[in-house]
Amino acid sequence: MKQQDISKVRASVSKQCGNRVMIQLDRGRNRVDIQKGTLQKAYPSVFTILVDDEQENNPPQLLSFSYTDIITKDIRMMLC
Repeated sequence: MKQQDISKVRASVSKQCGNRVMIQLDRGRNRVDIQKGTLQKAYPSVFTILVDDEQENNPPQLLSFSYTDIITKDIRMMLC
């Protein structure tokens, strides 16, 4: 993993701040979660997504991920 790769991912994520995204989380052992939310902020090491749970009456959750999660494909993000 090169620093250039992380810089490219960081730049791409920071351009999408404020947009709705769908994330696919790989939880291991063939478990996958799919959630929708809004990309809140991009920090130097991590970025945050505010996930709204439409099926239940739970309050929105703020999740944080590192840029290496995208490179290693632990999460996949798509614009909604």
